Amino acid sequence: MSKYFHSVELEADLCCGCTNCLKRCPTEAIRVHGGKAKILSERCIDCGECIRICPHHAKKAHSSTLEEIKRFKYKVAIPAPALFGQFNNLDNIDFVLTGLKHIGFDKVFEVSRGAELVSEATRRLIKEDKLNKPIISSACPAVVRLIKIRFPELCKNVMPLKAPMEVAAKMARREAMEESGLPAEDIGVFFMTPCPAKVTEVHSPNYAEKSAVDGTIAISKIYPELTRVMDRLTDVEQIAHSGLMGIGWATSGGEAAAMLGDKYLAADGIENVIRVLEELEDDHIRDVEFIELNACSGGCVGGVLTVENPYVAQARIHKLRKYMPVSLNHLKEHQLDMMMWENELEYDADIFRLDEDIVKAMSMMSEMEEILAGLPGLDCGSCGAPTCRAMAEDMVRGKAKESDCIHRLKAKIQSVYDQLKNTI
Repeated sequence: MSKYFHSVELEADLCCGCTNCLKRCPTEAIRVHGGKAKILSERCIDCGECIRICPHHAKKAHSSTLEEIKRFKYKVAIPAPALFGQFNNLDNIDFVLTGLKHIGFDKVFEVSRGAELVSEATRRLIKEDKLNKPIISSACPAVVRLIKIRFPELCKNVMPLKAPMEVAAKMARREAMEESGLPAEDIGVFFMTPCPAKVTEVHSPNYAEKSAVDGTIAISKIYPELTRVMDRLTDVEQIAHSGLMGIGWATSGGEAAAMLGDKYLAADGIENVIRVLEELEDDHIRDVEFIELNACSGGCVGGVLTVENPYVAQARIHKLRKYMPVSLNHLKEHQLDMMMWENELEYDADIFRLDEDIVKAMSMMSEMEEILAGLPGLDCGSCGAPTCRAMAEDMVRGKAKESDCIHRLKAKIQSVYDQLKNTI
């Protein structure tokens, strides 16, 4: 059984081997052989780019269903702030929160409450000046996994604070236990997620042995039922307890703005994120204390498990924030320790190791460089690997052969043809 859990899954029957996905994958985690794509489990970061780009809908993200909440006696919903950007003409998030109670949840606790606490904890840690700067936000699990795989030297710069989802889940469970009198195991905490990376984070956390979240339900799954219920609401409960600072986390720049300073940088979209990380690795970014990075364009509202255009959702979030107080949640002394990571972020050396035997690995590396020198360097993807270097690696691993390169094959055929022509 693989030690890597992934929410992104491939439906081989729908795959046409078009190579769109392998060109888009930020970690070269996809290969196409025999007319079908394959996801390399150890390299996938569940960013969802393959889902976004696949014209045949062969990539899908697994998440929980509403039926699964029935396993628990007491059900708690913790909606991501991005959920509020999915609804038109929304001027009060209590409509959404009340709607969640009407579709089967006993309690609702906004993740934006956890976001406000994480923002305050981040400000405190920056003021104490004990972290490596610039500090990289740990809120986007796809970015954290990207750093582990492609930028291991930057692991030390990642903020060692749990994401708002985890903070909200712990607080929500504690409150639910007090209100219901039930033990922790009878209480189910479910996150309304905008992206597959957060689904994976719940099953296989970067920072702890176990997540405080019991399940994740895609916003796209819950949206139709929630909309139907909201259209019929007559009485709206006053549930909301978060301000514009927490709701702002739904969009790019929202977390950075909550630092209440000017020495920050915010980037969204996986290509822009990679560009920032490359410049950071090369020490080209200075005079910045905090860096917010979101794998999805527009921030969490751009996740592949949302339903609305990310820029429309972003505009709705900005409009919604106008009617809110700045912040309604403040850090208590004991909460900071609860929010810190339990495990350090470490590079997984097994991902790119060619062989356990160092001597053999070095020999394979030399062979790989020789193969690479003979490849055209076009990175066209027609061989089923995203780059010529990836093709050379696949060849030394025995997973590809020289004839897979169309350009090399064409040259060989031409050479044979010329020889035959001269012979005749």
